[in-house]
Amino acid sequence: MAPLDRSSTVPLADQIESRLAALIVSGQMPVGAKLTSIRALASQLSVSPNTVVTAYDRLVARGVVETHGTAGFFVAESTAPEALPSQLEAGEAHDAVWLAQQAHDQRASLLPASSGALPVSWLEDAIPAAVVQRGLARSVGGMAARCPPQGMPELRERIAMLMRGQGIAVDASRVLSCYGGTHAIDLICRAFLKPGDVVLVETPGYHLLFDRLREAGVKMVGIPRRHDGIDLDQLEAACIEHRPRLLFIQSVLHNPTGWGSSAANLHRVLMLAERHHLLLAEDDVHGHFHAGSVTRLAQLAELRGVVYYSSFCKALSPALRVGYMAAEPTLLKALLRAKIQSVLTTATLNENVLLELLASGRFRKHLDRLQQKLAAARQVSTRALRGAGMLLDRPAEGGLFLWGELPAGVDADALVKDAYRQHILLAGAAFDVANADQRHLRFNVVHAQHPRLAEFLSQRWQASAQAQQLIRRAAERSR
Repeated sequence: MAPLDRSSTVPLADQIESRLAALIVSGQMPVGAKLTSIRALASQLSVSPNTVVTAYDRLVARGVVETHGTAGFFVAESTAPEALPSQLEAGEAHDAVWLAQQAHDQRASLLPASSGALPVSWLEDAIPAAVVQRGLARSVGGMAARCPPQGMPELRERIAMLMRGQGIAVDASRVLSCYGGTHAIDLICRAFLKPGDVVLVETPGYHLLFDRLREAGVKMVGIPRRHDGIDLDQLEAACIEHRPRLLFIQSVLHNPTGWGSSAANLHRVLMLAERHHLLLAEDDVHGHFHAGSVTRLAQLAELRGVVYYSSFCKALSPALRVGYMAAEPTLLKALLRAKIQSVLTTATLNENVLLELLASGRFRKHLDRLQQKLAAARQVSTRALRGAGMLLDRPAEGGLFLWGELPAGVDADALVKDAYRQHILLAGAAFDVANADQRHLRFNVVHAQHPRLAEFLSQRWQASAQAQQLIRRAAERSR
């Protein structure tokens, strides 16, 4: 084996592993061949025996090498099954689950123009390795430590401080940790809903919420979302007609539109909820992206009749998977029971790392940078999309999304499918509770800056206009 590259940032054990694996895969080391002994290879490469042991153990774990006790290590016979696609599709093309999967599969050729996530490059410096190490050091018992099902008390107090800074009166006893916004929705469904219940949702709205409610066997009633909040007249009519159990609502940076809610609108929502005994579930997952001061239902209600939930996953790290919920004690107890019954508890390491980020002030500084970058990206994307022919009459207040209306005569379903064939992910109808909106698309302001998107849209508008012109001429000739 050639000498190792000691100037490389790649650890020596990793270099040994990759070089031996390459020799085995290429056939230069055939099945049954014995690997050089640990001591001999360590001497040959001028490394410690432990370094070679680490590389050999990894090769054994990969199944390319096997050990025969004291006889040594040997190239294993391949037991790999017939090649199958490396990734399964979790849903049908362009449905809610399928769209969510695309954001996490991160296929290199795909431009995720409608994605609900920030690109990796925007988050990769948010949690340095030193912070993870300090978070682990916080834990008495290290990786063997257990996390209380409600969440670590110190972390819950830090989250309560964060919420009090938003004007929400809460203490640690009213906070529950979870794995993120989608997990919070699941816990609400488990704790408060049963098949046959009527649940009100905003439309357009969060597509995975709709899927989870269908799974719960409830009846969904969509209430239109306006630029200043939920449609109050239709909300009141739905309360009278359906006597719903619960309303899911996004007050700040609504997904998919990016719109906010006026304080007057939210006050009226609370009045209707109290009058009709309606439980409110306030989704504030995107609230961290808002740079200014805004009003939330949980703030106005002081958590009475409101289950509030948010997450650090989008703004901080999808790998950390920590979210949080807040509610009155009786409601929180039901959520805690649902959490214990479904996942028991959350991860100690995740909570300790998040605690370190909050306690050190890194999270606040990270948010400031994100908000500035998103504001700049939104300006660029807005110009690019308008230049390409998209209608953006009600721009977002901030955050990650723009909600664009298609030019007249454009077939949205055909456009979305054509875009995917060109490796561009677009979505719109999935955010409608009836999957019927064929006039709008959601755009991620970071990815929508890409010239490839504007070029694609402009070409499709031109082709659509030409097709309509040919249809009109044919109709004129037939008269």
